[in-house]
Amino acid sequence: MKATVLISRIILGFLYLVFGLDYFLRFIPYQPLHTGVTGAFVAGLKGVGYFYPMIKTIQILGGISLLVNKYAPFSAVVLFPISLNVLLFHTILVPSGWWMGVLLIGPNLLLGWGYRKYYSGMFVMKPVV
Repeated sequence: MKATVLISRIILGFLYLVFGLDYFLRFIPYQPLHTGVTGAFVAGLKGVGYFYPMIKTIQILGGISLLVNKYAPFSAVVLFPISLNVLLFHTILVPSGWWMGVLLIGPNLLLGWGYRKYYSGMFVMKPVV
């Protein structure tokens, strides 16, 4: 399991770091052409102004955290909703890119399983304050 967690952590950290940095530095040469509902969704997220920079900053910080193995269980939890959204976006709205969602959600689920002992405190039915 240690090797699985290590590999998943490096893959997920690298992907989030690269794609987060690409938003700000534009070094990957591609031009996604979204139309219809997909175009409206992306235009809405970009139109609010803060959403993409916030998500990409979280991706960069989470990716670095996973790569250097500092606060990795926390970063895996924080990045999970982003991985899930990428999976749903690329499965429902842009099915041709489904593999990208799988490439993110797979390692994220494996990290969740590998770090499960660190999450036990989050699953308390009736917390006492």
